[in-house]
Amino acid sequence: MRSGANTYMPRLADSELATRLARASTVLIEGPKACGKTATAKQIARSEVCFDVDANARLAASIDPQALLEGETPRLFDEWQVVPEIWNHVRRASDQRSGRGKYILTGSAAPTDDIARHSGAGRISRLRMRTMSLFEQGHANGKISLGSLLSEEAVSAGEPGLTVSDIVELICRGGWPGTIGDSLDEAMGFVRDYIEPDPRDGCGASRQRNSHGSKIR
Repeated sequence: MRSGANTYMPRLADSELATRLARASTVLIEGPKACGKTATAKQIARSEVCFDVDANARLAASIDPQALLEGETPRLFDEWQVVPEIWNHVRRASDQRSGRGKYILTGSAAPTDDIARHSGAGRISRLRMRTMSLFEQGHANGKISLGSLLSEEAVSAGEPGLTVSDIVELICRGGWPGTIGDSLDEAMGFVRDYIEPDPRDGCGASRQRNSHGSKIR
């Protein structure tokens, strides 16, 4: 079954998000598009505002942004960079309202007025997400940890059950949640589309994406 078909595959970030919400008022989840930020946030959020698809929410942000902060917590603001002014309202609410685990912000791009935003240091915890690891995809057992290797502990593991060809295919797939269960051709098609420049981007953004895509290819 495809991961995108309403089936959530547990992520290592799940426990990290819960831990951060237990110690901070707000958690910002950052990472590339389609790596699973929103899906992970929705596992723990009790209310949500999706700025990219909700025109009423964007309008409310321009009229009464404080009203958007009301709701069951943790409250998710998805694609918050669409309405960058919400950042400072969330930061201030984090200061003024007691308690932890109030807000989750998810977004794939930095807003244009990034320099003007308050950093949120000490108030907003940042969680970086990436594509799914082999362990998260079910292709590794997790018996050997990076921490053990770095601490020079003795480690051992049995046959991983993956051939060199299998590993090459998994690398080409990239671990994108929405392509889990797809054929290799479908997954590779997604990757090709992902790295191609979008003509709707500004010239600078398009040029930058084209540069990154050339390096990847």
